[in-house]
Amino acid sequence: MKLPIYHVDAFTSKLFSGNPAAVIPLEKWLDDTVLQSIAAENNLPETSFIIKEKDFYNIRWMTPTAEVDLCGHATLASAFVIFNYFEKDAVKIKFMSKSGELFVDREDDWLSLNFPSNKPTPQPITQEVLDCFDISPVEVLSSIFDLIVFDSYNYIKHYEPRIEQLKKLHKNGVIISARGINSDFVSRVFVPNEGIVEDPVTGSAHTVLVPYWSDKLGKKIFRALQVSKRFGELFCEDLGTRVKISGKAVLFSSGYLFFGL
Repeated sequence: MKLPIYHVDAFTSKLFSGNPAAVIPLEKWLDDTVLQSIAAENNLPETSFIIKEKDFYNIRWMTPTAEVDLCGHATLASAFVIFNYFEKDAVKIKFMSKSGELFVDREDDWLSLNFPSNKPTPQPITQEVLDCFDISPVEVLSSIFDLIVFDSYNYIKHYEPRIEQLKKLHKNGVIISARGINSDFVSRVFVPNEGIVEDPVTGSAHTVLVPYWSDKLGKKIFRALQVSKRFGELFCEDLGTRVKISGKAVLFSSGYLFFGL
């Protein structure tokens, strides 16, 4: 079997930064075990599989170890591939996913995700949370991720994750965040239960971060930085029940997968 594959760095305009994703267009779904094996072999934070339907694309995402319900950067990467290689005149793409309808708009080099908002709710600061950090957080909240907020940008930037302790907090992952210095807010995201110690730039996490910081800062439009080693820049807007997350992407490589079934 021969399948096309595109390796894209998302939420960046520079190679070797942002968050890498593989995008694989399919004509029909392969067995789930095959899809997971491909994702494991790619060994990237996410592999995105897309199938063209009449006026939309079905999309699924897999880490090296598990399928996930929502992934921002691999959706951005998939849209980048579609806009640049399959539908060059298009300005809007609709995806159907396990998280419902997702949209991506294009304006010049900018791609904007339109995702459901996942506003977090306050949670108690438990001993399990305190065991993960050297200082006490300002606030703990939960949604599709746990969101743990600190009052120190420097602590977010230099935090050394305690992976085994973080695994106990949330099955999907943990976001740590604080107000930014040259941005509205900063974050880092850890997803050890899905085979990713630290996710470099996480679009889905911003469906949690944007409604939280919108309430705290009293504004709707943000410049956000995910201060992982690879670093990523996102421009976000709180749309109420949905969140707009904008960024750029760049192609690292393209080619084919060859394997027998």
